[in-house]
Amino acid sequence: MIKELNPRTRVLMGPGPSDVHPRVLKAMSTPLIGHLDPQFIQIMDDVKEMTRELFQTKNDVTSVMSATGSAGMETCFVNLLERGDEAIVCVGGVFGTRMCDIVERCGAKLTRVDAKWGEPIDPGQVKEALKKTTSPKLVAIVHAETSTGVLQPLEEISKMVHEAGALFLVDAVTSLAGVPVKVDDWKIDAIYSGSQKCISAPPGLSPVSFSGEACKVMDSRKTKSQSWYLDMSMIRNYWAGAKRAYHHTGPISMIYSFHEALRLVFEEGLEKRFERHQKNHAILRDGLEAMGFEFVVAPQYRLPMLNAIRIPAGYDDAAIRGRLLNEYNIEIGAGLGDFAGKVWRIGLMGESCTLNHINMILSALKQIMK
Repeated sequence: MIKELNPRTRVLMGPGPSDVHPRVLKAMSTPLIGHLDPQFIQIMDDVKEMTRELFQTKNDVTSVMSATGSAGMETCFVNLLERGDEAIVCVGGVFGTRMCDIVERCGAKLTRVDAKWGEPIDPGQVKEALKKTTSPKLVAIVHAETSTGVLQPLEEISKMVHEAGALFLVDAVTSLAGVPVKVDDWKIDAIYSGSQKCISAPPGLSPVSFSGEACKVMDSRKTKSQSWYLDMSMIRNYWAGAKRAYHHTGPISMIYSFHEALRLVFEEGLEKRFERHQKNHAILRDGLEAMGFEFVVAPQYRLPMLNAIRIPAGYDDAAIRGRLLNEYNIEIGAGLGDFAGKVWRIGLMGESCTLNHINMILSALKQIMK
């Protein structure tokens, strides 16, 4: 007989998911209705409007993909790129590398702009790549690189991308709802995020938004998108209000949870939420540095919600993370790629960004590393 589900409660302080407010969990238990029920259509409209506000955009084509943030990434690329197009991808960690993989799967010509792990992309290198590219269709970049803890400045790069006549595509999976993401002001043409980081809903949804210019590109495609499920020509109609066209069965309980998580975001207020993440990051930073930990990223480029610290010499990465999990129920993230075995990633995201979380991780680390 398979046992009843009863996982131990964890304190989620890794790179995601984050802890979830009880109201969000309660929303998931709301009775199901049909995904084309007029009541559910109104809920979707509310989600669309709140998502626009969160992205700080007036883009009409703003919706939530029924899949995780990786599907949001794929959505942006497969709808904008066709075989033979030229794309520039900025790579400073794992997720820039994944962008490159998708570009090549689209049959597009890839140009990489690489930064050393833990450092931001140099706008000068992007400028050079644009000069060397005959007709760049888009430039893609990660705003908050979860594998390194780097917060990438976007405005200077956005300006040169548009001067070159290309679209600007941004990964905001970790940054959205934790730091400002200004889609209209920064002239971002395509953007995606995830539900499980600073928004603090369960993983499973990916908010996306496309500018008018990006929509023109999608509308003028010579070929269909390589993905049926992620094809925005149909998804747009699925989120188009009362006249929406059936595309797939929406994840109703997930939409409920996302709706409530967004309500919590706006009850707090965006500016206060951003301030909370910055303030708590500073408190955690001071505590970690007092213990002798060194941060990977220079102060001006650090993510407040994802703190990458070097593992001191002589300490076993997996053993300490195992003790944190098994003795203190605290989850933190291991290093990925170039940082595997060298770095810990401590998350302060959404509902996991509290003084209580900070005190727990600092106290536990002090005990374990005596």
